Amino acid sequence: MDIRPEYRQKSIRSYVVRAGRMTEAQRKAFDTSWHFYGLKLVDGAIDTDQVFNRPGQKVVEIGFGMGDSLFEMAKASPETDFIGIEVHPPGVGTLLNRAHVSEIKNLKVYLADANDVIDECLGAASINRLQLYFPDPWHKKKHNKRRIVKPEFIQQIRQKLRPGGVIHMATDWEHYAEQMLETLSDAEGFENCAGPGAYSERPDYRPITKFERRGERLGHGVWDLLFKKIS
Repeated sequence: MDIRPEYRQKSIRSYVVRAGRMTEAQRKAFDTSWHFYGLKLVDGAIDTDQVFNRPGQKVVEIGFGMGDSLFEMAKASPETDFIGIEVHPPGVGTLLNRAHVSEIKNLKVYLADANDVIDECLGAASINRLQLYFPDPWHKKKHNKRRIVKPEFIQQIRQKLRPGGVIHMATDWEHYAEQMLETLSDAEGFENCAGPGAYSERPDYRPITKFERRGERLGHGVWDLLFKKIS
């Protein structure tokens, strides 16, 4: 198969597709497992309940990297269905391999631009939680415009969340955390689960990644934000 991320042409993207070399195991995972786990942008709109052949809780994670935390969540919560979106083929291949070996059934994956998937594939009121963990902070001021967290992005997610659904973000960049908090607090239709102006404690369902542990040893902070859709 053609192992390249799907995306629509746009002037500004929130990511750069890294030219990482894929291992034999990652390539093999696409050959053996994509038919079960893979979803394609080109196929258009999906019914999240039909995709998993059951109703219930649906969680979407944007930018899952190598898939460590998404894999752990899917494995720990077989009653919940997860859809991961990532543009980095080696990360998708790694997740496919681990999911196949562990016979995970409650997981689907897009190798595609998240904004395009949200726009074209997810139906209105179709998911219970949107997860965005450690997105690229684009810390140089001239690159801030590339950050995925913007008012229009939040309203895009609002349309896809079911009543009472949650946006959960996490970052280890304090300035980005402040921007996330401001953007979410100003967004119509949401309330802060931790109270006005506050950050949330890390929920038990979000695993601590190796990357996060390394940051903690270096004294880096991590900020979680949970906002619930109220209208």
